[in-house]
Amino acid sequence: MIDRYARPKMKSIWEDENKFNTWLKVELAVCEAWVEEGSIPKEALPELKKATFNMELWEQAFSRTRHDVTAFLESVSASIGPESRFIHLGLTSSDVWDTSTGLQLRESCDLILEGINNLEKILVKQATKYKHTLMVGRTHGIHAEPTTFGFKLALWVEELRRGKQRLLEAKEMISVGKFSGAVGTHATLPPLVEKTACDLLNLIPEPIASQIIPRDRHAQFTTTLALIAASLEKFATEIRSLQKTEVMEVEEPFGEGQTGSSAMPHKRNPELSERVCGLARIVRGNAIASIENISLWHERDISHSSAERIIFPDTCMALDYMLYIFSDVMENLKVNENNMYQNMESTRGLLFSQRVLLRLIEKGLSRTDAYKIVQDAATESWKDRSDFRELIRNNIKVKSLIDNEDFNSIFDYEYYTRHIDNSFNQIGLG
Repeated sequence: MIDRYARPKMKSIWEDENKFNTWLKVELAVCEAWVEEGSIPKEALPELKKATFNMELWEQAFSRTRHDVTAFLESVSASIGPESRFIHLGLTSSDVWDTSTGLQLRESCDLILEGINNLEKILVKQATKYKHTLMVGRTHGIHAEPTTFGFKLALWVEELRRGKQRLLEAKEMISVGKFSGAVGTHATLPPLVEKTACDLLNLIPEPIASQIIPRDRHAQFTTTLALIAASLEKFATEIRSLQKTEVMEVEEPFGEGQTGSSAMPHKRNPELSERVCGLARIVRGNAIASIENISLWHERDISHSSAERIIFPDTCMALDYMLYIFSDVMENLKVNENNMYQNMESTRGLLFSQRVLLRLIEKGLSRTDAYKIVQDAATESWKDRSDFRELIRNNIKVKSLIDNEDFNSIFDYEYYTRHIDNSFNQIGLG
């Protein structure tokens, strides 16, 4: 991931230096497990724990070996004496690589969960603040009935919580280790050593593996991140739609001295939300690559490796960044409540059509007759830009059934704010 979209903490997890030091941590856990099993002398362990990784030595070795792990082992071995022969005992490269990757993914999960929790708090605060802030609901892009801005945000809260639950499940799924040798049969390393080493790393042993940890686990993780990214894209798309000039119900934060266009000084664009939408496409594409990595030749091939070097760090860094910038958008969002009201009024009462329809049915009209009366009035309102409420009030048939007091109760915006408490209560917002 380019630095523009990589935050320092997440980036540090996936930097080569940290990757190789994680490999060393894994190797030493196996050494400790071998000591407990009795195959490595106990007195060798203090010396083994002095081992360090040197990037310069690794680069020199890699230029010759063209193999990450053998170059890594040469670098580490150079830091200690004869005890280095015990490092990588009975292991294959994927034992180290896959187990270390699980540790990196788990750590990345924790950072992403922090981002989700922060965004959730912001959304809860804003949903509560704007719980009764009326605005028009839109279906197919057309005015439907009134809703509230807080209700819209409450829906996002619950969707984000589902994403968090999926991520917790995915975190558990990838928090596994594998120390079972070249094709997973434990021929060179007994299950007890694997169990002990995994316990030291706070991982669960893969119950059965080939040379690698099966990639359906990683696909679940990556697709989970893609689902969370898709939710963020949904939220950001709504912000973009509501910031259009002809709508202007909300606005992203726009800093002092910020510019929106090199050519048009008046521009104030929803560029942060647009960035979220663009990066969601990257995360989604990476999920496809992760799914395709499930199918490999026989006990393993290396076709998944090249893709994973890109998709794991980039997916984690992209989502971490998306959560960060969208949290800023929602924390500092400008909500134009007056524009929300004016936009509701722009269709001159048409959004009360269902209320009128239902009241006429209550008064005894058939649904067909009631629907025709309301639709005819709505059609005239659309055509002549006349007020739908007045057309209904002046309809002879309607006047015979509905009195003025009843009309006032039908054409009452506040009616719609009295019916959202149940949904808020169901998701714990009160």
